[in-house]
Amino acid sequence: MKFVNFFEEVGKDDVSLVGGKGANLGEMYNAGLPVPYGFIVNTHAYKHFLQKTGLAKKIFEILDKTDVHNTKQLEENTAKIRELIIKTKVPKEIENEIKKAYEKLSKHYGKKAEYVAVRSSATAEDIEGASFAGQQLTVLNVKGVKKVVEAVKRCWASLFTARATFYRATKGFDHRKVYIAVPVQKQLGALPKEEYLKGAYKAGVGFTIHPTTGDRDKMMVEGAWGQGESVVSGSVTPDTYVLDKKTGKVVEKKIAEKATMRVVDLKKGGLEEVETPDELKKAQVLTEDELKQLWELALKLEKHYGFPQDFEWASEYGKVYLVQSRPVTVFFEKKRETFEVKKKPVVTGLPASPGIAVGRAKVVSSVEEALKKIEEGDVLVTKMTNPDWVPFMKKASAVVTDEGGITCHAAIVSRELGIPAIVGTGNATKVLKDDMLVTVDGNTGKVYEGEVEELIKAEKLKKEMELRIAEEVKNLKTETKILMNLGVPEKIEEYKHLPFEGIGLMRVEFIIASYVKEHPLYLIDKGKPEKYVNELAKGIAKVAKAIYPRFVVVRFSDFKTNEYRQLKGGEKYEPHEDNPMIGWRGVSRYISPEFEQAFRLEVRAIKKVREEYGLDNVWVMLPFVRTTWEVEKCLKIMEEEGLKRGEKNFKVWAMVEVPSTVFLVDEFAKYFDGFSIGSNDLTQLVLGIDRDSGMLGRMGYFDERNPAVLRAIEHLIKIAHECGVTVSICGQAPSVYPEFTEFLVKQGIDSISVNPDAVIKTKKLVYEVEQKLKKG
Repeated sequence: MKFVNFFEEVGKDDVSLVGGKGANLGEMYNAGLPVPYGFIVNTHAYKHFLQKTGLAKKIFEILDKTDVHNTKQLEENTAKIRELIIKTKVPKEIENEIKKAYEKLSKHYGKKAEYVAVRSSATAEDIEGASFAGQQLTVLNVKGVKKVVEAVKRCWASLFTARATFYRATKGFDHRKVYIAVPVQKQLGALPKEEYLKGAYKAGVGFTIHPTTGDRDKMMVEGAWGQGESVVSGSVTPDTYVLDKKTGKVVEKKIAEKATMRVVDLKKGGLEEVETPDELKKAQVLTEDELKQLWELALKLEKHYGFPQDFEWASEYGKVYLVQSRPVTVFFEKKRETFEVKKKPVVTGLPASPGIAVGRAKVVSSVEEALKKIEEGDVLVTKMTNPDWVPFMKKASAVVTDEGGITCHAAIVSRELGIPAIVGTGNATKVLKDDMLVTVDGNTGKVYEGEVEELIKAEKLKKEMELRIAEEVKNLKTETKILMNLGVPEKIEEYKHLPFEGIGLMRVEFIIASYVKEHPLYLIDKGKPEKYVNELAKGIAKVAKAIYPRFVVVRFSDFKTNEYRQLKGGEKYEPHEDNPMIGWRGVSRYISPEFEQAFRLEVRAIKKVREEYGLDNVWVMLPFVRTTWEVEKCLKIMEEEGLKRGEKNFKVWAMVEVPSTVFLVDEFAKYFDGFSIGSNDLTQLVLGIDRDSGMLGRMGYFDERNPAVLRAIEHLIKIAHECGVTVSICGQAPSVYPEFTEFLVKQGIDSISVNPDAVIKTKKLVYEVEQKLKKG
């Protein structure tokens, strides 16, 4: 077994072998960037050390008996573990490899013995939601094989500080599965103190975009005299330089007074803080040549990694080196402030659509009342919305309802419109009064009286960070396709530049409610069926044309009887159902004698878009599929209208919402090109929960992460793939729960379709999950 790897042997995909820091150092070195040469004592060495010495059993027995919330016990037990590691002799086979590597490193620089920096590199450093930065040890200014081996042990031991152990435990990491590697590289700045006092060594950090404004045409560099720890720790205010990214010209400069600097102590090892000479205190740290080098390196870094970087640098006698680089979003996540609202909310409900809005509350009980009262920017407060409310929701800055769960009409439409929404409050229409100024927090489900400045500030920072993340992920490639859900056709102009590969769900209900406004059978009886066909075709074509050649999966109408009755003339054609959620809807409606002629209008609208508009990127999806015989009848109707599956790139998908389609997926696969999981309805029917129930929603019953739902999805993906049919998802869950998205990727789902506000973060998460899976 090999215990040491040199930088040229590893890259960014070797985190499991050499940790996040080690992988990145190898990546930069192999990209030809000026990285001080070195080697890495890999994770095999750490595992071998624990196993061969018998420490593994002792360490984990101690950890298993440790209550991490008992501070005294945690401190004492982790100290015991560190002492065990430090006192235990490193196996000869590991020590010999370190010795050979150290000798090779020294010869590389033409010396018998070289000063080196020994740094920790944990394997979990790059995991989403976990930042191990600064939790493990760095030992500077080490010289000689014995001291290097001891420094390596100290780094291994630092995996078990009280802080690091508590962090892993509270984040859910298994101590047994977190390993550590130790990069050993030439120590920059191993110079006599007098050389530092002459300004021979300087260090700092840099950002390939402006870290405050996010301006991609600017970059920023911070620098101070001496070792970079002064800048990173904040003990010294550094000089700041803002450069034009295209020309490298300094456009802004702030020279600080740098009272102290950190220098290496060649006798004792480590660092020493000394007073900066008077002539350097207010002097500019970086020369024009060094700034040019940093500008050129920043461009190379960003080009190599494909997204903005936050990097650490050092300059020795005017030669600039890179010592670390990471995605710039790490910086923003660390800097993002958290805001505590001391004010008590006046109303609390389910957070259904994220964001913060401030506006005048307007309490309305009907569409007619809304028509009179709702103005641009108002907060719409009502019992519950239906498709007729969409025009007023477009005007509103936020929506608050008494009833509903997170998949109700108000929630779905608000998310698509990009406005905050809180549903299922139970009492909003009674507590909130007309013209009351309120702040709606769609992130937490709380409504406050008045304007809450902390929330407005927090939302602004959140938006800034999202913009930066959007720039970062735009060029990332994922094997799992990222699709987008859409319903309001005109919103495509706002969303078409997002990094999605197609529309995984286009709802036509918004077009019907907002533009047609009349029941299709009523239009047929009036002799005006073309109005229905033309309005649908126009709305669908608007979307398909805007994103061509990316595909659009149009879901045929999925109104329920109570919703169809709201359309003009609907009362005549719609029966009353006690539970319309599981009544006459979806395919059962299309094939029924009572509705078939109306369904044919929808089919003609699709045909018109594909043939008259020439938009062959439009496919269709059948909702609420229950049986194979109804599918056969439905496909026959479509063929009679000139839409045949498989002809001219025409594909037909099925929504998987009813458990029967999961149980008989191999049978349904014969009729479809793809399945799309409707996780809202599938959860409802697997768990026997009305998804519109605010009561059950508040009690936590409606949860797509329930093991029964997950098992159904796992089975669906497995069997569908065996049958050669693709699987997507268009339900709400991936837009809300990162762990649900991770589950889907691990199951091998082909695509994930999410709300517009979740496209960026989902693509970023999917990329990171896929990278983890590749690394094993």
